[in-house]
This record gives sequence, C-alpha cells and structure tokens, in this order.
Amino acid sequence: MAILTRSKLISKNFVFVSSLKNLSKTKYLSAAEKQWVKAKVDLGESFIEVPRLDGKVFAIFSSDKWNNEEQEKLRAIGAQLCGQINANKSDSISIVADDGKERELLAVAEGTALANYQFLKYLTHSSKKKNALQKIELVCQSLNDSTVANYNHLINAVYFSRDLVNEPSMFLTATEFGKQIAKAGKKVGYQTTVLNKKQIEKEKMGGLLAVNKGSVEPPTFIVTEYKHPNYKGEPIVLVGKGVVFDTGGLSLKPTPGSMDEMKCDMAGGAAVAGAIFALAASQVQTHVVGLIPATDNRPGMEALAPQDIITISDGTTVEVLNTDAEGRLILADALVFAKKWKPKLVIDLATLTGAAVRAIGSYATAMMGTADGETMSRLEESGFNTWERLVRFPMWSDYGDEMKSDIADLKNLGGPNAGQITAAKFLEHFTSYPWIHLDIAGPAYISGNNAYRTKGGTGVGVRLLFDFISNWNTEQKKK
Repeated sequence: MAILTRSKLISKNFVFVSSLKNLSKTKYLSAAEKQWVKAKVDLGESFIEVPRLDGKVFAIFSSDKWNNEEQEKLRAIGAQLCGQINANKSDSISIVADDGKERELLAVAEGTALANYQFLKYLTHSSKKKNALQKIELVCQSLNDSTVANYNHLINAVYFSRDLVNEPSMFLTATEFGKQIAKAGKKVGYQTTVLNKKQIEKEKMGGLLAVNKGSVEPPTFIVTEYKHPNYKGEPIVLVGKGVVFDTGGLSLKPTPGSMDEMKCDMAGGAAVAGAIFALAASQVQTHVVGLIPATDNRPGMEALAPQDIITISDGTTVEVLNTDAEGRLILADALVFAKKWKPKLVIDLATLTGAAVRAIGSYATAMMGTADGETMSRLEESGFNTWERLVRFPMWSDYGDEMKSDIADLKNLGGPNAGQITAAKFLEHFTSYPWIHLDIAGPAYISGNNAYRTKGGTGVGVRLLFDFISNWNTEQKKK
C-alpha cells in the first residue's frame, strides 16, 4: 500500500487541493500557474495538470460547500490521481492543502491510497505489474499525526479485507480463514479463538454443521475480540457470513455466471475482520466481538438435501427447501452464540441474497433490523460519510409469515419476491437484542474498477463500521 505520512517539505511531484476562492492566496503556485488553473476551473474542470518543467503538478478544486457528495467526488479524483502517478512511474506524491482544508486533503489521500491496492500474489512476474506509488506525503499545518495514523490503519484494514475476499478457496479454506485473522490480530492487538469441528458440535451449531456436510474441509467458528482497557459497558457484536465458496450445494447454482464469483461469499466475514483490525490498530475506546461461522457449501456425498430438517443451536428446527439459502443457516447459529455477550447491539453483514442486488444494485447495501430508529439513522449517516450507503427496508410481520413451515418451526426460503426481507425475518427469529442486518451482496465484489473501489473484493463494510463504532461510542459516553 501507499503509506500516508505528514511532511513539511514538498516534492517536485505534488498536488494542490483547494477551493477557487483560496486560489489567489496560495503560495504553492506562481501567478501564471494560478491564471492557468482558474481558466481550467472556469471551463468546469476539477482535476488539472499544471505544466511545469521540473516535475508533475496537479491542482484539485472542490466546492466551497462541504458535504458527503463533495467528499466522495474528491476520493474519486484521488483515484484518478493514483492512475496518473503510477503512469508517470513516480514512487511518491505530496498532497498539499492550505490550513483549514484538511478534510479535502484527506478525502483525496484516501481515494489515492485505496485506488493503489493490488492483488498480485499469484502473478509470477508481479514486479513488472506492481504500482510505482509507495508514499503519499501530506502537507497541511492543521493536520495532526493521530489522524494520519488512523487513516493508515483504516486503509490497511480495507486492504486486509480485500485480500481475504480475493483469495481463492483452494487457499482460503475455513481453517485458513481463521489463521489469517489470528495472524493479523497479533499485529494490532485483538484476540482470536477458532472453534474446530468438535467444539462446534459441542455448541450444537446445527446450521453450520449441516451446510458443511458436503465438504471435505472441516468448518470453523472464528471468534475475535478487541476491548480497550478504558472502556466500560456492553460490547458491540459483529457477525459476518464466512462461506469461503458457495456452489449452492445440491441446489447447484447454474454456470456460467452465478457461481463464477462465489469465493466472495465470505465478504461479510472479511468486513468484520477488517473493521476489528482498524478499531484495534487505532485503539478506539470500545469493546467489539466478531463472530464468523466459516465453511464452504458443496454438493458432496453427504450434502444437505432439500426437504431435510435441521436443528439450530437454540433448538429451532428448520426445513431446508433450498441448499443455496445456506448463509442464513450458519448466521442463525452465530446470532444465537452472540447472546453470550449480552450485547448492546449486534450487526451482521452477509452477501446473502440476489434480491438485494436486484432491488438496489451494487451502489448500496440493504439494511433491516430491530435496533431503535436513532441507532439505525446513525448507521445510515456513517453510510453517507464513507459512501458505503445503506437503504432501509421494512421488517413487517407479514414477511415473516412466508418463513413458516408446516413440518418445522421455520423454513429457509420465502416466496419469489422481497427475498432480502424474508431472509432478514428468518434471522430475526434468532435475536433477542438490538440488531441490524446488512445484506452486502451488491457492493461486496465488482467486475471492474469503480474509482477507488478496485476490481474484485471491495472491502465494503470496513470503513462503514469503523466510522459508526468510533463515533457512536463517543456519542454514547456523552449521554
């Protein structure tokens, strides 16, 4: 990754971030350069290359009105800047801003750093394709070191989450998933416990065990925990779906198309791992527990079959009508397990339904839950802050009627419509605490670069959760 550092010096390659009204005051551009930039801004340009013989200089101009949309625009310009710097084979760039413009500077830097991500592990000549950019120097007097450090931690966490999603399942088995999360935890100070199959059987996690029946690889149940020594109060529990590859089981997904990207079906678990990594590295005053049930879903010889009836760890019986609706079965066990911590809030993240994608595409995450309106609104606000936007759907009891079975307590499949809501109603049965469900099926994995969201795993959820938990805990302490 490109490391963010504070600096007082400006390299020959630099970018100047400001608004038009501050242009005349800046000391970083000559009078002729200011005139050039103003002419470009008047033409509607916001990312401008300034001709200079001894280096590459860019000017980035933002609106005088600061809002989430403007912040996202600057992140996207940062991604554009990243492409230019790498095309120029430069290993560093200075991003310069006048005092009071640190928000704009940080937005550009965040987009630049996130766009610089690459997954090169399996390229035999990866050095030829590796991005040149290694260091992003931030020049702004009003910027402080702790802010820069936290941005680095957050970018590292997104990279970590993306790496996990981009790994093929032949490497990232359920067992290896736990090892990777534990390894990262040793670096930043969170604890990891990985329950093996015998321990999962002892906990009577019938959903996770049932989905795993068709696999030659054993399941794991990954428990991570970070607690700041000064934090008092109940924890937040994050639950992430960890299906490392989903064939659909005996209800086999058709190919080509619907199975091709199913290594990403553990993106919810990767988001939980990344969020806790960022919170621990930044020493946020909070207590967070992460729960990730992990397995693959394959049509092996003992695989779960349609019309089988299984028992979740709280004793609830479930008629399985479709083995491709497996994520809710393993999440059910995790939501029951979460009760051990008596949490003040549980948030689960899962690439759960195609219905969520059809409803809102890849631009947002479907949100539902039983948490109070203030908490839901605060999470939505974080969605706009990070541009990992959320769309709230209803949780009316009518939808739950579709999940009733004639021969078991529940069935795992509703009707043909509103599948993202009926899936959430299934999960709600296993909760007894304030709870929010995030269906990240749309934005978790993309087929091509979208500004700073690189092709493949996007790491969606990491920045959202970091923003929400960091700010929510501060707000809770004030009450």
